[in-house]
Amino acid sequence: MHIPDGFIDLPTSATFGAIAAAGIALSLKGARESLDEKSAPLAGLTATFIFAVQMLNFPVAAGTSGHLIGGALAAILVGPYVATLALSVVLIMQAFLFADGGLSALGLSIFNMSLLGVWVGYGAFLTARKVLPKQKTSIPVAAAVGAFISVPVAAIGFVGQYAIGGTATYSVTTVLAGMVGTHLLIGIGEAVITSLAVSAVIASRPDLVYGWKPTTSNLEIRKA
Repeated sequence: MHIPDGFIDLPTSATFGAIAAAGIALSLKGARESLDEKSAPLAGLTATFIFAVQMLNFPVAAGTSGHLIGGALAAILVGPYVATLALSVVLIMQAFLFADGGLSALGLSIFNMSLLGVWVGYGAFLTARKVLPKQKTSIPVAAAVGAFISVPVAAIGFVGQYAIGGTATYSVTTVLAGMVGTHLLIGIGEAVITSLAVSAVIASRPDLVYGWKPTTSNLEIRKA
């Protein structure tokens, strides 16, 4: 889902760059409240893991690429504010160090993955968590739901950007079919990986999982 330079026109890229910058600024403020001494190391490990899996790119359509995102996973482990920052750092490093995605399109990618992917994925996780039984074993299931939804949503974000300022000759319908169709499949893999990762952490250190906060219902379950 890394966008090359020139694929979206400069006015559109600049607009989404400004939105991405505002999102990062708000996340910096929110991260001060959600990040502590215990969660900071996990945030670093999460960012490292996401950096590794995002380097595994494969072509999708119309000059774009697909890969696992990790936004929902990061949000569930360390909170959406910190997750937004972690993914943004990963995307910036990939663009500057490995030319993975164009520099002029960096704001576009941050908007799609660090904002849309993280916050929609986390919202879907919270919704699934409310519906599922109030127990620890439901958290990995809700995590899978959030992860699955986050991927095609991020892809749709790109399609919207292409519809606004795309410079290629491919039709919006072609890009939509290529991006969403492929990322639905990627979403299945992301759901499995996210569920397994959350299961592993919550089994040994549930106190480190942001999505498993010590609410009243959770405390009752833990005492039982």
